[in-house]
Amino acid sequence: MRNRGAGFTLIEILVVIVIVAIVLSIGLMSFGVLGDDRELQTEARRFASLTEVALDEASLQGREFGIELMNGGYRFVEYDTELGQWLDVPGDDTLRLRSLPENVSLELYLEDKRILLDDDPAAFEDPEEDRLRPGAEVYAPHLLVYSSGDTTPFELHILRDYDEQRVVLRGNALGAIEIAARDEE
Repeated sequence: MRNRGAGFTLIEILVVIVIVAIVLSIGLMSFGVLGDDRELQTEARRFASLTEVALDEASLQGREFGIELMNGGYRFVEYDTELGQWLDVPGDDTLRLRSLPENVSLELYLEDKRILLDDDPAAFEDPEEDRLRPGAEVYAPHLLVYSSGDTTPFELHILRDYDEQRVVLRGNALGAIEIAARDEE
């Protein structure tokens, strides 16, 4: 008769390795999903905070701002009253062009109508030109932030492309922005 030692068989070790691998993979997958949801929430809070900064600067300094949205980002612009047109905000790193993470995009709704967004920021007209070319469109941002404290009412969806997870921001005419709860969407 053979003497069985107190060791483990190869089958027992393999079963334990498979169980550990399954538990780790489930843990990593759930961490990835939660991390992406946090990413959408972070982008929503960033947009709301930057819009509040623009609203404060507009009110305190008597400036008019706009927000141009693209599929993969957004930028703040300022209305130059001397030139009568919208331009980049000069020397303000806070209100610079912002790009969203890969696989995250924006959907904009104004008055319950979806606005088609471009992939790249629009080009500004050359301020040195005295007149516009015939048929040329005048640049205007999607959302306006007035020095009076008013803003364009909007609904902005920040969504992850591959699984349609989204966070919804709603802004009203008085400048208040709320991040909608999941069950309110």
